[in-house]
Amino acid sequence: MDIFEKISTNFGPLGKYSQEAFGYFMFPKLEGELGPRMNFMGKEKLNWSINNYLGLANHPEVRKVDAEAAKQWGLAYPMGARMMSGHTKYHEQLERELAAFEQKEDAFLLNYGYQGMVSIIDSLVDRKDVIVYDSEAHACIIDGCRLHFGKRFVYPHNNMENLEKELTRAEKLTSQTGGGILLITEGVYGMSGDLGKLKEIVELKKKFNFRILVDDAHGFGTMGPTGRGTSEHLGVMDEIDLYFGTFAKTMAGIGGFVASKKVIIDYLRYNLRSQIYAKSLPMAMVIGSLKRLELIQTETGLRENLWKIVAKLQNGLKEKGFDIGNTESPVTPVFFLGGVPEATQITFDLRENFNIFCSIVSYPVIPKGLIMLRLIPTAVHSYEDVDYTIDAFTKIKQNLDDGKYSSGKMVNAQDFM
Repeated sequence: MDIFEKISTNFGPLGKYSQEAFGYFMFPKLEGELGPRMNFMGKEKLNWSINNYLGLANHPEVRKVDAEAAKQWGLAYPMGARMMSGHTKYHEQLERELAAFEQKEDAFLLNYGYQGMVSIIDSLVDRKDVIVYDSEAHACIIDGCRLHFGKRFVYPHNNMENLEKELTRAEKLTSQTGGGILLITEGVYGMSGDLGKLKEIVELKKKFNFRILVDDAHGFGTMGPTGRGTSEHLGVMDEIDLYFGTFAKTMAGIGGFVASKKVIIDYLRYNLRSQIYAKSLPMAMVIGSLKRLELIQTETGLRENLWKIVAKLQNGLKEKGFDIGNTESPVTPVFFLGGVPEATQITFDLRENFNIFCSIVSYPVIPKGLIMLRLIPTAVHSYEDVDYTIDAFTKIKQNLDDGKYSSGKMVNAQDFM
């Protein structure tokens, strides 16, 4: 069969809705200044759908530094990969400051979080090694594991009893191959908002010989007394072997980093294919990231305000009887019973009649029979935003219970454009 013919008749579990969904339910265009109020299809919406946790995207100091850096350096400098011609003292400075913030010996910058994680996994293990990872791991972790030529074992989400069984299997296998074990977990799980069981995983080091890689994309800057992440929040910073964070969430930027012992970071510098063969992170983004990291550490009121909004939102939803799962982070899922048809109707009702824009998730991202509205509170939302949203969700739930969204078909986005 011709490859093009094959894919043209099978767009995949999400792509099969492309004709009906494009531009409204998928690939929507949010316009205007980044913040709690943005425009969608010509109307202002209350926005709960961007990972701008501390509100740094439009912070005046950040905007000023971004503009000045772009004016001074442009978006091209430095040209080339860092190993060849794209290395600067500012890249080194950002790495030193990130390492110090995470209380690790060293850190290495990554052009993108997703590609960085894939390449970290690929670089750390060979065919003799075994990877053990959580079943709800992010796609970047899954894709990194797919590159692994050796064995990989998955354990049910946060199931420590099963994790012990998988570690036992891994140790038995590596005793034969002479390899090691890499355990990968997330700090904050980006869909459910619950935390990886880092304390319990660290405790297992007393019984098993393995190294821990933590993907803390949603925890970096938000979790812990000083924003150092989920490992700080849970009191196990010193026990995490490799800490991975991105700039795309709290930092409101592009890029990421990995922090660890100096010898490990030195190894990654010379072996991370996604960095060796890719252009260096542009100077404007590096300078902007230095300012963002400074504000995470000095503007503590931003994180305090974020958690005030989180508490009001999550407590208010629970008081109204909503199921928000086991979240312990700013990520706030709200679960309903239903399928794709109900999901599209709810989305349309929220956006057109309540002027609320939030992400909505259904199968295959989550199990069949469930709908999840995913809210991302930020430091720049207000209590009024929270009250209005909870009231709207109460009405939406009543409509769902009354069967008003059960048309049996998917709403066509093109009807609304």
